[in-house]
Amino acid sequence: MTKATKHKSNVTDSPAGGPKAYEAKEGEEYMNEKQQEHFRQILSVWKNELMEEVDRTVDHMQSDASNFADPADRATQEEEFSLELRTRDRERKLIKKIDESLNTIDTGEFGFCEACGIEIGIKRLEARPTATLCIDCKTLQEIKEKQISR
Repeated sequence: MTKATKHKSNVTDSPAGGPKAYEAKEGEEYMNEKQQEHFRQILSVWKNELMEEVDRTVDHMQSDASNFADPADRATQEEEFSLELRTRDRERKLIKKIDESLNTIDTGEFGFCEACGIEIGIKRLEARPTATLCIDCKTLQEIKEKQISR
């Protein structure tokens, strides 16, 4: 199977005021340099936003760390910090996925399903730029996970 397949899309603007969605031209090669650069930019902006949030968390925890005399106040602050750290941990994992996606752009593998090798699709990648599976393979994976967890 060749990665130089043709792709047609009529996506215009992304939701929620994000970056302008990629608009493929008729007969344009899938995951060409222009598309790769589009997704590289999306992933880089997303990663930078997450990194800024990490910095804000560190600053917040350093500036707000207090030793409250009241145990209820101390517990409230510890719970707040715990929630914030769990959120940052999820974001740390997301940053790792973003880095992996950026690496797959560099290797020319971005946009193709890891399981079956077909195109993931521009619209799916714009919705979830770190997607590594096409919608069919992802659906099968979720069905298998539900069966195992029963």
